[in-house]
Amino acid sequence: MDLFQKYPAISDLKAKARKRIPWFVFEYLDSATGVEATQARNRTKLDEVMLMPSILHGEMEMDLSVDLFGRRYPLPFGVSPVGMSGLFWPGAERLLAAEATRQGLPYGLSTVASRTPEDVADCLDGNGWFQVYPPRDPQIRADMLKRAKDAGFHALVLTVDVPVASRRERQTRSGLTSPPKLTPRLLTQVARCPAWAMGTARLGMPRMRLIDSYADNVTGMSSTEHVGYLLRTSPDWDYLKALRDGWDGPLLVKGVMDARDVPALEAAGVDGIWVSNHAGRQFDGAPASIEVLPAIRAATKLPVIFDSGIEGGLDILRAIALGADFVMMGRAWHFALGALGAKGPAHLVDMLRKDLQANMGQMGTPDLTAVRNRLITG
Repeated sequence: MDLFQKYPAISDLKAKARKRIPWFVFEYLDSATGVEATQARNRTKLDEVMLMPSILHGEMEMDLSVDLFGRRYPLPFGVSPVGMSGLFWPGAERLLAAEATRQGLPYGLSTVASRTPEDVADCLDGNGWFQVYPPRDPQIRADMLKRAKDAGFHALVLTVDVPVASRRERQTRSGLTSPPKLTPRLLTQVARCPAWAMGTARLGMPRMRLIDSYADNVTGMSSTEHVGYLLRTSPDWDYLKALRDGWDGPLLVKGVMDARDVPALEAAGVDGIWVSNHAGRQFDGAPASIEVLPAIRAATKLPVIFDSGIEGGLDILRAIALGADFVMMGRAWHFALGALGAKGPAHLVDMLRKDLQANMGQMGTPDLTAVRNRLITG
């Protein structure tokens, strides 16, 4: 059966992934923090963004490409860095990096992924964005940046919305710890997911290899923390300056929610502003990312990246209409892997491309910049 017949939307991939990966893994991927009000608000506020359809615009060729940081991407979205990506599907980092490169899209690797920069270097072809959770030790920081640069990552992403560990109560209830420990309860769940179990047995239980290379013997964490919390610091403006001084490529700051921070970020020499509330996984009292996007767009001429709550091509267009230049997604890629294994990411790209084209056709917009003219305001 054609994959589009069976899995026409991200929600279908999510439903299938829920059956094919252990429950504790799915809960880690799908959950937020608190009562998950911010996660719900992301969806609600995206749905409130209205775009006006048009009529009698005739046939047209659509250009979905975006120029960003000196590169042209054929589509306006990429792979967001996700911690412990390899837990959600065996070999996830390499599978996603390879497919992103094949599609000409950026691939984000997290400091706390289950693979190191070197592990995915041969998959990148210069498409890598390395996301750094800031190490406290300047020597470790310098070494991480060198390793990322040598592995072919051309952009650096500083995540600033994780000053402390979030509680993620739903994740805790699932029984997941860091590093993961397969208790009898969790082993029962694993036994029901043979593809995930066999792949994990072949590659080994995922762990944070980059972090482990600096702190193999650190202990004393809660179930939602990991060794990275004890290695890193909560960054300040001086830290951002040091990071800018130590990286000669594009530097993005991820987790910006307040337009009042933009002038200082510009003064610090950042190259891109990444609007994100961490998909509701850090702070349950935050506004939806889409709510703050217009004010941040108005405050800067720098490229604006957006994430949080994206569930399809229409959501991508909503973000672009409100000022985003590019959209990154995390969960969707892993739902695709969980549902379809190695075939999942390519199907997701094709699905989103078709969704973008269908919705742009309804609005009569031949390119992404024209989408902003279809935004209904007031």
